[in-house]
Amino acid sequence: MQLQDAVVVVTGAGSGIGAALARRAAAEGAAAVVVSDRDGTAAERVAAEVGGTADTTDVTDEAAVAALVERTLAAHGRVDLFCCNAGVFSGEGLEAPTAVWEQVFAVNVLAHVYAARAVLPSMLERGSGHLLTVASAAGLLTTPGDAPYSVTKHGAVALAEWLAVTYGDRGIGVSVVCPLGVATPLLMDPLEQGRSAAAVVAASGRVITPEDVAQAVVEGLAEDRFLILPHPEVATYWAQKAADPERWLAGVRRLVRSTTA
Repeated sequence: MQLQDAVVVVTGAGSGIGAALARRAAAEGAAAVVVSDRDGTAAERVAAEVGGTADTTDVTDEAAVAALVERTLAAHGRVDLFCCNAGVFSGEGLEAPTAVWEQVFAVNVLAHVYAARAVLPSMLERGSGHLLTVASAAGLLTTPGDAPYSVTKHGAVALAEWLAVTYGDRGIGVSVVCPLGVATPLLMDPLEQGRSAAAVVAASGRVITPEDVAQAVVEGLAEDRFLILPHPEVATYWAQKAADPERWLAGVRRLVRSTTA
């Protein structure tokens, strides 16, 4: 799909990848950009910058997500591209409290379910529309040191696959973005705090900018690609994992040892 003249909704768009996606959508000539974030001030700042509309939304609240879609449909008549970008990082393993697991699952998986439930009926009625999931290379590989993040990003990728299989023949495009390290607060704040999970991600490959991710998304959408890899090397890692899981696991353990020694 092309972003020119599209009505685009981006969640978690107050900063990082979401803000970069909103800016790029506007630069590509989108008809409307809805900048959604739980931080209303951040959403308003980015919306003012791109000439879009700010919307304060808690993506873990299904009614709030449905209301976001309803407001967009009332204002613009359609949603061409819904970007599920909001995400959270825990930095914990199995010891993470159940409440943390539930919160990470709510943001990284259930929010995508809520978005699909809300926006698909109007897309299916029109016979067109695109869902973009911002997941992570953790959804194809893993993030040592952060069990909730790794598990839920796998879930986000699996949901995107299911949506593509189920609705791909009905005019609905689905793409999932799986970057490795991106210079956003989600990575850089834990990295500065010395958290091992962030250190492993940073050591795994290039740390790119949110704008690099947005560029990869524009290119991937133009080609109607399902899997968008801003770090091309992730394809190699993924293939190595599939070809020889034991060797891949041993390699990840070596990487963890090298960053925590």
